[in-house]
Amino acid sequence: MTPSITRRLALLIAGAVSLGACQTTPVADAGFLSSYEGLETKAGTLRVSVRDRRDEALAAAVERLFVEPARLAPGAAEGVAPTDLALVLGEVDRQVCYELSERFTVLSGPAADAATVRVAVTRISPTEPVGSGLSAIAGAFIPGPIGIRPPGSTGMLAAEAELLAVDGAQAASLAWARSANVVGMDNPSLSRVGDALQFAEVFGDQVGDSFAPEDRPVRAIAEPDPCERFGPRDQPGGFITRLVTGLYVPETQGVRPQPAQ
Repeated sequence: MTPSITRRLALLIAGAVSLGACQTTPVADAGFLSSYEGLETKAGTLRVSVRDRRDEALAAAVERLFVEPARLAPGAAEGVAPTDLALVLGEVDRQVCYELSERFTVLSGPAADAATVRVAVTRISPTEPVGSGLSAIAGAFIPGPIGIRPPGSTGMLAAEAELLAVDGAQAASLAWARSANVVGMDNPSLSRVGDALQFAEVFGDQVGDSFAPEDRPVRAIAEPDPCERFGPRDQPGGFITRLVTGLYVPETQGVRPQPAQ
């Protein structure tokens, strides 16, 4: 490694460490949810902002549901290419479906006797590819799972979702946001939406936790898989790519763009 690269990596590490303890701040309400009343901030979450609410009686009565395709809130992703937006929306659809299918019966279409899940992406901040490339190089010389990212190169994802009972009453709601940290285990990516795509999985996990009653057990995946149309659940090739390159590569993760609506 040349002296100039060594100096650059040293500066990168020093700057990143000084800013490493980042906290995700809540995103302003997008006006997507039918109601924001009762949303409470979940305690003990630094890297992610979670505000949710669940009506236990209404949520417990839900067994079957249809997940509407995720939509983009106005002004949520200025400057992000339409092809990248389609990838993020498609990955949000996939991850939300995965998690809900472990708690509810997910239908392929709306039904008069089924609940409805509505989702909106409310903000996407792009990942900076050059900084991500430097992070991957630096990671080759830093042992362990902790990586570094140049300040200003990290992206974020924010989204809102709600569970509506058969009669349209709001059974659960969620306002969520996650920003990548300059020091941590967030994989850098050469994709402009690499961070947003990765955080779609974290969002899906929270949708499942926020919408399902606490005493509802995780169930086996139905056959045929109701989420298969969004892509495969397991992508071992993606893990290998991350291990070898240190980068998150959407093409190896089974990410599919959301079809035009």
